[in-house]
Amino acid sequence: MARANRKIRAARLSVATAAGLAVLKLATGLFTGSMAILSSAVDSLLDILMSGVNLVAITQAEKPADKNHPFGHGKYETLATLAQSSIIALSGLLIIGESLRRLYLGSELRAVEGGIAVLLLSLVASWLISRHLLRVARETDSSALKADSLHFSMDVYTNAGLLLGLVVIRLLDLPWLDPVLSIAIACYILFEAARLVRHGLRDVLDEELPEAVRAEITSLIRAHGDLHLDFHNLRTRRAGSQKIMDFHLTLCRHLSVDEAHRIADHLETRIEEEIRGADVTIHIEPCEIENCSHERDRCPHREKVLHLIDGFSK
Repeated sequence: MARANRKIRAARLSVATAAGLAVLKLATGLFTGSMAILSSAVDSLLDILMSGVNLVAITQAEKPADKNHPFGHGKYETLATLAQSSIIALSGLLIIGESLRRLYLGSELRAVEGGIAVLLLSLVASWLISRHLLRVARETDSSALKADSLHFSMDVYTNAGLLLGLVVIRLLDLPWLDPVLSIAIACYILFEAARLVRHGLRDVLDEELPEAVRAEITSLIRAHGDLHLDFHNLRTRRAGSQKIMDFHLTLCRHLSVDEAHRIADHLETRIEEEIRGADVTIHIEPCEIENCSHERDRCPHREKVLHLIDGFSK
């Protein structure tokens, strides 16, 4: 619950920041006639929409599993990521179209100094909120907040580029540079939209978790090698902040159902304690030694395992 509240608070702060920057840039862009600032304002307006979508998605994603959604609601975050990428790409194309029109027809800029001041303020605000969102995203493993952080990081670079461009326009009187800068921003927006699509599709298509996470899972299973004889068929996937995994665990055939269940429970708990957001399912299999030379009450592996099981509760 604490993790969910942090994610929701961060998403709300994102919406408020995006709204403030959008209003400021839009007013400045209309006053100065700068297409570059207006394109940045459009980007901030999209940030409001995307941050709002993230807020709704995160709220839904944190709901517990129910009858119709036994695996939880984590993919709401994935859907939010894909929705963001589509709208961002559309905005990039619209900015390119308008910038080409102004480049062809020409445009006049006014009060460039005001635009410079607004962009400097936007740059600082975007940097601060992007760092905060990224920190919360890493701590809560939220794909939606990571996407939101990416938007504001993108604003840092675009605002810096626009700021430099307006300074050059002011010093050298190059009004044609304004729509050129807008086209450059739009191309960057399209590039980032493509990155978001790739990120979202990995979750939709149930791509395996990163190799580092799989290696950590394998290491945790092997660390409990005294309890089992083998493990195989490890499968992983992601749903929002959830890391869903399952594997087969081979145990001594002489263990009772209760004893095997306690081993599986213990291992599931250990993995979930070490890997944030883990959802573990273990399939138990008996060893395939058909002519086991040990009777049930004399099997040395069973005796060792029972000793370890007794230690679970200590």
